[in-house]
Amino acid sequence: MRAHPTDRARLVLGALAFATLSACSTLGYYGHLAHGEYAMLAARRPIDRVVADPTVDTALKERLQLAERARAFASERLRLPRNASYTLYADLHRPYATWNLFAAKEFSVDAVPQCYPIVGCLAYRGYFDRQRADAEAAQLQAQGLETWVGGSVAYSTLGWFADPILNTMLRWDDDELAATIFHELAHQRLFVKGDTEFNESFASFVQREGLREWRAARDLPMADDIVARQSDQFEQLVLDCRERLRVLYASGLPADAMRARKREEFERLRADYYRMRDSQWQGHGAGDEWIGGPMNNAKLLPFGLYHRWVDAFAAMFAQEGNDWSKFYGAADRVGRLDASARATTLAQLQAAP
Repeated sequence: MRAHPTDRARLVLGALAFATLSACSTLGYYGHLAHGEYAMLAARRPIDRVVADPTVDTALKERLQLAERARAFASERLRLPRNASYTLYADLHRPYATWNLFAAKEFSVDAVPQCYPIVGCLAYRGYFDRQRADAEAAQLQAQGLETWVGGSVAYSTLGWFADPILNTMLRWDDDELAATIFHELAHQRLFVKGDTEFNESFASFVQREGLREWRAARDLPMADDIVARQSDQFEQLVLDCRERLRVLYASGLPADAMRARKREEFERLRADYYRMRDSQWQGHGAGDEWIGGPMNNAKLLPFGLYHRWVDAFAAMFAQEGNDWSKFYGAADRVGRLDASARATTLAQLQAAP
């Protein structure tokens, strides 16, 4: 399915509008986004046509049929947007949809923000091409910043276009596929400009609760997810390290002493990880490659973005009687608050017994 001409026009005009706000380097970046977005749209095919195609692998057809059922469930039961998103399929012929670039200063665990006219400031900048992301990372490093580039399997236009199921989304199991659909549609339901933690926590709660209801509707018990528990424990190790570094960077130590202490904290993180892996996880650790690689502040930034306020949204959902429509209304009201009041409200919900 090729992109409609009006889709192409919106992409090009949007990129040009963005570019008028800043320098030529930004023009190149938004041109890259427009090209990547259009290529993704042009690769779309309706799922029913893919399923009817005799040349398509049976396993792929079965995964897409499951995605169709999850998509219908999302609108019918979870009250998520009912539109053409995730009724299409696109094979990007690459392992990730995008690569996200994070940057931080040498003595800071706060992201160098990346700001956009429509979605506001985010903790990262996304690229459709890994080489372009790496090239930008090298430029930031030359400016004295620390960087990290990580792949993302999903991509959302926040409802501007009909987002497809991507081949990258099929790399995990059926639960993860359904959960990803719920998560991305949640972004279309509510998105607060410039607040990554709110947006990702909201979508992560919808994903988690939606998956629980999805399994229950299919008479499947909620799996005892050992992998999820390990992931949560791993994330907590990283967040603890990040907080220790935050305190260190505010200490006022001389730069050389701070660098030495910084190296010690990263070694402590590694030691804590290996200790937990070998004792609690019976030697199985999905984070071995990550923990064994070079460490810097930017590498810590993605952690916590997706889960900081999940328990707050769970409390909100319970307060609204587990009613999805009422829950979205309550979340929307919190999202309309200014940043300080929004964080205070979520913290109160999170702390509630």
